[in-house]
Amino acid sequence: METTAGPPAPPADLLVHDADLLATVDDGRREIPGGWVAVTGGVVSGVGGPGDPRPDAHRTVDARGCLVTPGLVNTHHHLYQNLTRAFAPALTGGLFDWLVTLYPLWARLDEEAAYVSAYVGLTELALAGCTTSTDHLYVHPRGAGDLIGAEVRAAQDLGMRSHFTRGSMSLSVKDGGLPPDSVVQDDDEILAESQRLVEAHHDRSPTALTRLALAPCSPFSVSTELMTRTAELAGRLDVRLHTHLAETQDEDAFCLERFGRRPVDYLADVGWMSDRVWLAHVVWPSASEVERLGAARVGAAHCPSSNMILGSGLSPVAELRAAGAPVGLGVDGSASADAASLWLEARTAMLQGKLRHGAGSFSARDALEVATRGGAACLGRTGEIGQLSVGSCGDLAVWPLTGPAFAGALSDPVEAWLRCGPVAARHTVVGGRFVVEDGVPVHPGLDEQLAVHRRVSERLQAPL
Repeated sequence: METTAGPPAPPADLLVHDADLLATVDDGRREIPGGWVAVTGGVVSGVGGPGDPRPDAHRTVDARGCLVTPGLVNTHHHLYQNLTRAFAPALTGGLFDWLVTLYPLWARLDEEAAYVSAYVGLTELALAGCTTSTDHLYVHPRGAGDLIGAEVRAAQDLGMRSHFTRGSMSLSVKDGGLPPDSVVQDDDEILAESQRLVEAHHDRSPTALTRLALAPCSPFSVSTELMTRTAELAGRLDVRLHTHLAETQDEDAFCLERFGRRPVDYLADVGWMSDRVWLAHVVWPSASEVERLGAARVGAAHCPSSNMILGSGLSPVAELRAAGAPVGLGVDGSASADAASLWLEARTAMLQGKLRHGAGSFSARDALEVATRGGAACLGRTGEIGQLSVGSCGDLAVWPLTGPAFAGALSDPVEAWLRCGPVAARHTVVGGRFVVEDGVPVHPGLDEQLAVHRRVSERLQAPL
């Protein structure tokens, strides 16, 4: 049993007990049949098995028939894109054509749109066992207001642990980029707003619910100077860096034509080859570039569904992990991946891994680790989130393994969790507080926000 030292502790706030299996994903990767986990003051205060004395608790949850895991960690998303979910006219070509089609619609974003898309998107994530999510909002139309602030309010209303990134674009069509003039900003404006948001919202405590990172959109949408200056600002502010990189072969061609360099070389040129950085997609690095990324401990947000829908390719996940690069999962935006379910991304990552390297090469446990500890490492939060151990954040998901979909799946609860289903979380808990209980979001405002979302989505998708 793992407990804190000292005199007898007061009752825990929450005790989840008698799980068919408790998969801690801790440093020892302990899996405890009949296990229990206690949360007090927002952090894990005890972990044990059937033979260990359980603490009293103000609230208990019987997890018989369930797998209990750490809450899943989403390392890449564009929440605003659920306002143009599955937008059919955009799916006629690859990534660049898709972006050019959607940019004019996203130019209609405002604070109401940012809040409601974040509220609905974070609720959708919580229903699938996600407790920590990132967001990459890089479209900032003039006069739209404080879009990041609106997202932060939505996350706080729901009680979700969230990492928001101040995205940016500075190259419009006239500068050789893809977006229209209406959604780009100049470098000084971007950097000033980036610093303001970090100072307003970034919480450095180990149990932080809200953190900020800086995130120029991509090599083909910002200037080289902005990439360099953003890395310098992130160093001064001690925050993390995020961008899209090596997502498509078109990006390779763009970087070679514009910079005379491949994307990973360009990343090094602008001062981004460090463990402060995590990248979205990383589909097309060469073998030597994989080794360079791993040696620098640059993280990768693997987005398997989006990569398939846009035809981008299969990321070398096993190679990146073997090289030492932290790899997490991302649902990506709901205009490309369409469904914000980390369970689905974990299953798809498992299937892609098997497809690349053979049936035994990527297990459900590998996928669970990428979805938890891997995501924590990408976000610079190893030991804080993505595992269940004393002192870690009290974030967990309770997954039912019952009903017709699981009939006969008796040999291994973790394999059953990902190979059967689909399954949604019965309970999703952030810092010891329920955000989903008995499969239903706890916050009472969902129906109202869905109505607002429909109205705002219709406004964005109206003919230009």
